[in-house]
Amino acid sequence: MKWLVASDIHGSEFYCKEVLKAFDREKADRLLLLGDILYHGPRNDLPRDYAPKRVISLLNERKQSILCVRGNCDAEVDQMVLEFPILADYAVLDLGNRLLYATHGHVYGEFNPPPLQKGDILLCGHTHVPKCAEHDGYVYMNPGSAALPKEDSHHGYMTLENGEFLWKDFDGNVKKKFR
Repeated sequence: MKWLVASDIHGSEFYCKEVLKAFDREKADRLLLLGDILYHGPRNDLPRDYAPKRVISLLNERKQSILCVRGNCDAEVDQMVLEFPILADYAVLDLGNRLLYATHGHVYGEFNPPPLQKGDILLCGHTHVPKCAEHDGYVYMNPGSAALPKEDSHHGYMTLENGEFLWKDFDGNVKKKFR
């Protein structure tokens, strides 16, 4: 199974479309969203083509393929308009030889992980910075932000297939790999 992982769309119709184009181009089976879907939050500027109602429509059309965790900018009112669950604080995926703990990153993060076993992966958004860091006992990963990248990083996403993680920009260029 191939997953496309994206985070921090923040209501950008333009970058939501980029995520969905990448999903189709990659021929991914599932889309894992790591939160902050509709709103930009008080600390961020408005993203390009800010249109939360259009993002709602675009994502609802793909609801059968989406797994989502709640970000710090996501609210219960958002669940009233999105037709897939968005309020889970985390999701756990069994990768066979390790677990992947997916969460937004505002509660558990790189330096404040949940209880994990050696080799498990903590997958977060929130910081808007793509990263892969091996820590004592776990690996921290972040796909970066689709709409509002920080620290001079790229707009992009990750893929996960057969145990390989690839960080990509929206042109499909591989920026980083982890196996």
